[in-house]
Amino acid sequence: MGRGQTANMQAGTFAPAQALPPGRPVTVRSTDGTRLHAEVFGPDDGQPIVLAHGITCALRVWAHQITDLSRDYRVIAYDHRGHGRSGVPPRRDGYSLDHLAADLDSVLDATVAADERAVVAGHSMGGIAITSWAERYPDRVSDRASAVALINTTTGDLLRDVRLLPVPAPLAGARIAAAGTLLKTFGATPVPRAIHGANLRFLSMLAVGRDADPAIAAFVHELFAATPAAGRGGWARTLVDHLGPQHIGLNNLVVPTLVIGSEKDRLLPVTSARRIAREVPNLAEYVELSGGHCAILERPQEVNRQLRLLVDSVAAKRRVTS
Repeated sequence: MGRGQTANMQAGTFAPAQALPPGRPVTVRSTDGTRLHAEVFGPDDGQPIVLAHGITCALRVWAHQITDLSRDYRVIAYDHRGHGRSGVPPRRDGYSLDHLAADLDSVLDATVAADERAVVAGHSMGGIAITSWAERYPDRVSDRASAVALINTTTGDLLRDVRLLPVPAPLAGARIAAAGTLLKTFGATPVPRAIHGANLRFLSMLAVGRDADPAIAAFVHELFAATPAAGRGGWARTLVDHLGPQHIGLNNLVVPTLVIGSEKDRLLPVTSARRIAREVPNLAEYVELSGGHCAILERPQEVNRQLRLLVDSVAAKRRVTS
C-alpha cells in the first residue's frame, strides 16, 4: 500500500484531510530521545512555515492551512509526542512544558536550515509550545523565527475562564478544581464505542462553535479517539497542573506576533487572546474571529489569509533591510 493510500485511510471521512497534498516525512529526535514525526509540504526552496497543533490532535488538523500555504511556501507540520505518528514517552514524567519547548526546538533544528528563519504558528497547545520555547530558549527566538502566530491559545489561568461549569463567583475555586479534575480524567480515559455519542457531544461543546459544520466536530472527535490515552492524559495533566495563575512569560517573544482569538471559544475564551495581544512585545496584528476554539477548521480562509499576510510582511521587511 502506498503512502498516499495510508494517509487517506487515516484521514477518515473529513474531506480536507483526505485531500492533503503528499508530504515528505522527517523523523526528528528530541533532546530526551523521543521520536517526533514531521512532514514537509510544498517547494523545498520556499519560505518555511512551521505548524504546531493542539492537544489530542495531529498534524492533519492543519489540512486547510497545509493545502493552501504549501502552494507558495514550504510548510512543516509535526505531531507532538504522544500524538499522531510521534512516539509515546514510556514514563509519566515524559510530558512537561520543558518537553513541549524542547520538541519544537528540535523540529526547527531538523527542518529549517541554519541560514533560514521560519514563521512558526501554533494552535491551542501548539501556541503554548511557542511561548514555552521563547521563555526557555530566548537566544534562539530571533535566530530561528522571523514571526510567530498564536491561535486560540493561552499563557495561564487555563481553568479560570473556561466556559465549562458556570457557577456563582463565591464557588469559583470549587469550579476550577472540578474542571481540572474533569479535563484530566476525560483526557486520560480510553474511548469505548459505547459512549461515542457522549464523547462527541462533550468535545463539540468545548472545541467547536455551535454554527460549525458537524463534519468538523466529527473530525475533532476522530483525532481525539486516535490519540493514545497516555498522550492525552500526560498532556492534560501538564496543562492543568502548570498553567495556573503564574503565566508563561512573553518578554522573549520579540519577533512580530500575530494573535488570533475566537468570540465563542469555550475552551480558551477570547479573554486569553486579548491578554496575549496586550502583553506581547511586538504585536503584528490582533484578530477576533467568529466561531469556537478550532478557528483553523471553522474559519480556515480567514486564518490562512492572516498567515499569508504575516509571511508576506516579514518577507517585505527582509527585502527592505537587505
